[in-house]
Amino acid sequence: MTKRTVHAQAGKKDLLDIATLSRAEVERLLTSAALLKEKQRCGIPHPLLSGKTLGLLFQKPSTRTRVSFEAGMNQLGGHALVLPMGEIQLSRGESVADTARVLSCYLDAIVIRTYDHAIVEEWAREATMPVINGLTDLSHPCQALSDLLTIREKKGRLKGIKIAYIGDGNNVANSLIEAAAKMGMVIALGCPAAYQLEQHIVDRARVEAKKTGAMIESSQDPHIAVKDADVIYTDVWISMGREREHARRLKVLAPYQVNRRLLHCAKPDAIVMHCLPAHRGEEISAEVLDGPQSVIIDQAENRLHMQKAILTNLLGNRSRTKR
Repeated sequence: MTKRTVHAQAGKKDLLDIATLSRAEVERLLTSAALLKEKQRCGIPHPLLSGKTLGLLFQKPSTRTRVSFEAGMNQLGGHALVLPMGEIQLSRGESVADTARVLSCYLDAIVIRTYDHAIVEEWAREATMPVINGLTDLSHPCQALSDLLTIREKKGRLKGIKIAYIGDGNNVANSLIEAAAKMGMVIALGCPAAYQLEQHIVDRARVEAKKTGAMIESSQDPHIAVKDADVIYTDVWISMGREREHARRLKVLAPYQVNRRLLHCAKPDAIVMHCLPAHRGEEISAEVLDGPQSVIIDQAENRLHMQKAILTNLLGNRSRTKR
């Protein structure tokens, strides 16, 4: 079972996946991120989290997630503390429960980037501070939220916009389908049979789609998926932890490369998105990734502004309680 965003027992909020956010909560995050972005670009200080400390515990490598949270927390007037796995007692067998309870005495929130989604759920159960999912094998909510910000900036709206997700049905795809369903969008999945999205994620998204008017389409033909798309989205074929499957994945996914030919099937003004890091020549051609329809740098920049919105939402009105 996926844990609720609002932790009833501790009266705190966590961000573990998109599905547990309400549409109104997503809208507030988008509005907040846009305002914080404008302040940043105008050079207006916004120390909204002065005196707060954020922990960053990453069991997987990270560039955008780590740096955007660290820089974002600093820009908000707080402090970000990186906790290398090899330098804390978790690496020597201390339990998550003990670690979470102790760190809750020191920190105001923590970002967890790990493999098994059950680990962030355990952290959220045990910690009395907010827990943010910085990526698991199941989902990447912070990425999907910032992607909504980018799409709204480029297309002026979310409702009715069609996203075509092409390639490996991975954690990013899981969060994107949840986000699209939440916001009344159209999402078309073009994934091979061997690499489909998690079925329970799709089923849950379809239930949400009935409430919002969203549409979820699925095809094993990428050309069908991208027809009339406003957004074409792809991600690496070999995610962290899947390196042993490299040769097989390259063979199966080769027809799913986002290239100039595939781009012609979408709307003429379609934008191309990739959460990075990218492998040019594999999931996407260099001419498309670096071409005029690519918005990957804007997309990456928006990670910073959305992380700040997430942090202010979770910590802005929260004072540390006695433990």
